[in-house]
This record gives sequence, structure tokens and C-alpha cells, in this order.
Amino acid sequence: MDQDLVTQAQDGDQRAFEMLTVAHHPRLFRVAYGILRDRHLAEDATQQAFLDIWRHIPRLRDRSRFEAWSYRLLVNACYDEARRRPTWVPTASMTPGDMPLSRDASGPVIARDQLDRALQRLSLEHRAVLVLRYLLDQSPEEIGETLDIPRRTVYSRLQRALDNVRGVLEADARVPEQTSARQEVAR
Repeated sequence: MDQDLVTQAQDGDQRAFEMLTVAHHPRLFRVAYGILRDRHLAEDATQQAFLDIWRHIPRLRDRSRFEAWSYRLLVNACYDEARRRPTWVPTASMTPGDMPLSRDASGPVIARDQLDRALQRLSLEHRAVLVLRYLLDQSPEEIGETLDIPRRTVYSRLQRALDNVRGVLEADARVPEQTSARQEVAR
């Protein structure tokens, strides 16, 4: 069905393009949010990607590659959006010192916040490969095609991104232990 809609959109059918937009907006937004970690920026990047898709769809040669092609345009829109973003943006996330020392119902929230902060510290290129690999379950070959980078670069970025996330999470895990030890000494 997508291929038929793509063909119609390539011929200028706005209704067919609208149907593609409705069908693909959730997945493209989810990827943009995964890369940018900000709802407003993700929405802007998604909208820009749809504008780029509309402008360039007549040049898409292989209609069966629409999904991968749309991811490439989206990732480029995310990169552009991130470049326009101010370098310092306040966040409302918790710092390790703010976290409770005992486990309770807030554990999953804290873990999600720690992961979000770890992802925020990654470059866009590293976030992009993580999102495409683990959110969309793309193979390294598909990621390379989507991002127009060699497969070996995909593997390198994946490894570096995972190492960085792991390092941040391990550092966050050590901070409460140190705080707890200081509190014991003070008693």
C-alpha cells in the first residue's frame, strides 16, 4: 500500500502524501525524539522531514526504499534542528545528589532519568545509531544505508555510544554510595 501511495505522491497527489504523513508520523516522531531528547525539537524536525519528503519525493527512484529514505531525511533534519538549538538548555532532571538513598516506587523513574541524562551526553551521531539500532531494530547494514555511512563506522559508533552510556550510568551509581558513606562518617 505504501508503494502505491508513494507513487501517487510522486505524481503530486496531496491526498496520498497526507495519508503517508498520517501513517508515518508516529514512527518518525519517535525516532526524532530518541535522537533529540526534546519533544518540541523532535516535532520541528519531523515536520521539516515531511517538508523535505514532499519536495524530494519525485526524485525517489526505488519506492520500496521509502522508509529508509525517510529516515535519512529525518536524521538530517534532526542534525539541522540540533545545530539551531542553544548550547545551554536547562533541564528539570534530577542530579545524583537529589536521588533517594533507598529503593522505593521511584526506582524506575530514577533509572529512566539516569538513562535520559546518559543519552543527552551523547553526540547526535551516537544517539542516531542507538535509536536506529535499538528503537527501530535496524541492522548495522540498514543503519549504514540510512545514515549513508560505512558499516564499520556504524559498529564503531554503536560501541562508543554504548561505552559512554555505560560509563555515565556507572558513575551515577557510584555517587549515591559515596554520599551514603559520607553520611555514615558524619554520624
